[in-house]
Amino acid sequence: MPPLDSILAVTLAGLALSATPGPSMLYVLSRTVGQSRSAGFASALGLCLGGMLLAIATAWGLSSVFMTSDELVLALKYLGAAYLVWLGLGMIREARANAREDLAATEVVRRPLAHIMWQGVLVELLNPKTVLFFALFLPPFVTQDRGTAGAGDVTLQLLLLGILVPLTAIPADLVVAWMGGAMARVLNESRKAREAMAWAAGLVLIGIAASLVWDRLQIAFT
Repeated sequence: MPPLDSILAVTLAGLALSATPGPSMLYVLSRTVGQSRSAGFASALGLCLGGMLLAIATAWGLSSVFMTSDELVLALKYLGAAYLVWLGLGMIREARANAREDLAATEVVRRPLAHIMWQGVLVELLNPKTVLFFALFLPPFVTQDRGTAGAGDVTLQLLLLGILVPLTAIPADLVVAWMGGAMARVLNESRKAREAMAWAAGLVLIGIAASLVWDRLQIAFT
C-alpha cells in the first residue's frame, strides 16, 4: 500500500495536469460541441478506462524492473523527478503562448456513444506520450525499505498510484462535457486565468519533483 504522502502527491499532480487545457480536454470538448453532451461524457469515460488499462500494464511491467536492480530503480526515480520538472517547465513556457490562442473544438463525425467510448480508450492507449508519462511518472512515488519490499507490494503501489491519475482527470473532463461551448467561451474570455492556471500547475509539478529529490537525498545520507 502506498504511503499517504505519495497518494496525496500523485493526486495533486494529476489534478494539476487535468485542470489545464490539453489534448484530453480538447478531445472531450470536441465531442461535446460537435455531437452532444452525452458524447462528451462517453469520451471522458473512454479516456479514463484507457488510462486505467495503461496503469495496470505499467504496474505489471515496472514491478519486474523494481525487483531486478536497485541502481536501475534509483536512476528511474531520479529520471521520473526530472520528467516532472520538464513537464512543469513546459507548461510554464507555453503558458503565455496558449493564453493568446483560442481554445476551439474541431468538427467531429457523429458516432454511437459506445463507439466514442472505445475510441477514447484507444486514444489513451495508443498515445506514446501517455505511455511515457506513466513509465516515468510512477516510479518516484514508490517506496521501498532498502529493497526489502516484495514484488506484490511494489505492484500494488504502482497499480493504485497509476489508477489515481485517470481518476483525477474525471472531474475536469466531466465539467468540460457538461458545459461544452460555454466552457470554451469562459476559457477564451479569461485568458489571463488560463495563463495563471498553467503557471500554477507547472509550479506544482516542479515543487513535487523537488520534494521527491529532497526525500531521496535524505534517505541516501541516513
